[in-house]
Amino acid sequence: MNPGAALLDWYAHNGRRDLPWQIDPTPYRVWVSEIMLQQTQVATVIPYYGRFTARFPDVAALARASRDQVLHYWSGLGYYTRARHLHAAAQDIVAHHAGEFPGDFAAVLALPGIGRSTAGAILSLACGQRHPILDGNVKRVLARFHAVDGWPGRARVQQTLWKLAERHTPKTRVAEYTQAIMDLGATVCTRTRPDCAHCPLNTGCAALAGGRQAAFPARRPRKAVPVRKAMLLLVCNDRNEVLLEQRPPAGVWGGLWSFPEAAPGTDLTAWCRDTLGMALHEQETWPERRHTFTHFHLDITPVLARVGTREDRLMEGGNRLWYNIGHGEERGFAAPVARLLRQLSERLVEKASHDAKRTLRKTG
Repeated sequence: MNPGAALLDWYAHNGRRDLPWQIDPTPYRVWVSEIMLQQTQVATVIPYYGRFTARFPDVAALARASRDQVLHYWSGLGYYTRARHLHAAAQDIVAHHAGEFPGDFAAVLALPGIGRSTAGAILSLACGQRHPILDGNVKRVLARFHAVDGWPGRARVQQTLWKLAERHTPKTRVAEYTQAIMDLGATVCTRTRPDCAHCPLNTGCAALAGGRQAAFPARRPRKAVPVRKAMLLLVCNDRNEVLLEQRPPAGVWGGLWSFPEAAPGTDLTAWCRDTLGMALHEQETWPERRHTFTHFHLDITPVLARVGTREDRLMEGGNRLWYNIGHGEERGFAAPVARLLRQLSERLVEKASHDAKRTLRKTG
């Protein structure tokens, strides 16, 4: 069978055409969507995409923004290296491409954070250029249709899949084909419970013919997931501001704002005295919670630590600040930090209400 023709016919009746980035699919809008969609579901991306493109409607606006502003609009979406690369690429486009997203494959591939498949997807979907793509959905469709053995993360398997992607990509209607094969993998040829009865490729699918759909593509070899532990200190002063630190550019939550971190078992009285030059008035340990990264689990123990007056000398290094939760500054927070900030805000409101009632009882 001709899988390309079957896919295009299926797409004409069943494809998705109302996704936000399909409306006015400029290279910039498609680029932002492709970066956001890496390792992230469409339903999760849609609200982030709307807010992000409203705040940064074009390359120039994104390039002008500060890193904090970009990370703020990415907060909660995860894999923050994507946002840092997006920002750096926008600045590169302004500096070296006159602010216009390049239309040359090699130039697109040279931008930070853009690999072969992403470059091909942008130029296919936005410009109609013929380039094969190989995102997770496409890998799954091709691996099942051709019964390609092995985990797609292995170089040998990936090379085979690229050859198949190249072979099946048509010379015309490239944008439709590219969207069609991605849609098929996302909505029909899904990871679990594929809807083979309604798949346009079912008559030629080797995996279906052998009743082995679940075997393709092979899963990543399992490894034990290590567990790390950390104590995050919610240091509040007498103005109900909380101390934040900006994390280093590389590593976990790179460039994002977080709480000071200490090893479990740290003597917080000594830590506040030696690190902040402040006396710890009281502390409260909150329940441990787990955050899972790609390669490890992080068990976080939050500790509310109340200190005295505000110390502006803490900001001399430039990577710390006293943060007023109610002001809504545009700063980037990882999802666990954002949740802790919301919980802290609720606690502070509750405490203020309690204090006000106690004062009223005393004066009344």
